[in-house]
Amino acid sequence: MNTEKQLHSKKIIITGASSGIGKATALKLASLGAFVLLVARRENLLQAVTDDIIASGGQAQAYVADLSNTDEIDGLSERILKDHPAIDVLFNNAGRSIRRPMTDSLDRYHDFERCMTINYFSPVRLIRNFLPALLESGHGQIINSSTWGTLLPAARFGPYNGSKIALDKISNTLRIELQDRGLAVTQIHYPLVHTEMSSATQSFQKLPGMSAEQAAEWVLKAIRKRPTEVMDIRTRFGRMLYFFVPKLVEKIARSSPFSS
Repeated sequence: MNTEKQLHSKKIIITGASSGIGKATALKLASLGAFVLLVARRENLLQAVTDDIIASGGQAQAYVADLSNTDEIDGLSERILKDHPAIDVLFNNAGRSIRRPMTDSLDRYHDFERCMTINYFSPVRLIRNFLPALLESGHGQIINSSTWGTLLPAARFGPYNGSKIALDKISNTLRIELQDRGLAVTQIHYPLVHTEMSSATQSFQKLPGMSAEQAAEWVLKAIRKRPTEVMDIRTRFGRMLYFFVPKLVEKIARSSPFSS
């Protein structure tokens, strides 16, 4: 099926849409005919993305909300459903990354709480709120932005990877329970993506990685093909290797640039 025909007027919610992967995805999908419903907490940046899409002839609507405040999520959901009762895709992209050794987090329990709130409880609450509409469409899809770190050992990202693994697991449950009702659930296990969030770690700026625009192409692939998961060949090979020789993979992980 032609991609533009497939996406024409499809209602797609994108969280974290004011910058990075969310912004690039919004611009890409809108250019192909989707009606993107954009969620972020930074109103000026979010409105700028929305205005750019509309100025280019696309369809977009902005919804300002702080997803780290779970009390705001129900109000956000009600506003979106009032405007758009039919929802086709929910892309849970908003997230928080914390890079810190576990020994440095002993007095920072909020590292774990903050990651769980935005990376797990927030998307789960959105899924709960939009699930009836997604099921009603008969072809709904939930896409979650995850990481290779949920599939392979990685140092210094304990709170982040822990929260993403939780989302991976509940997504697997949803897929098994609701696939027969037309719901697709896709986990995108990104490698390093060069965005504002990853640039906080200066050493990452020198490492090879994806651009936000390349990451958006993975979202498009997820919508077109509705796979269980999306990842690069290195992650797929590493996961297989980890199953057979875990000690070797953990030794490699300890000496990787992400561990230093």
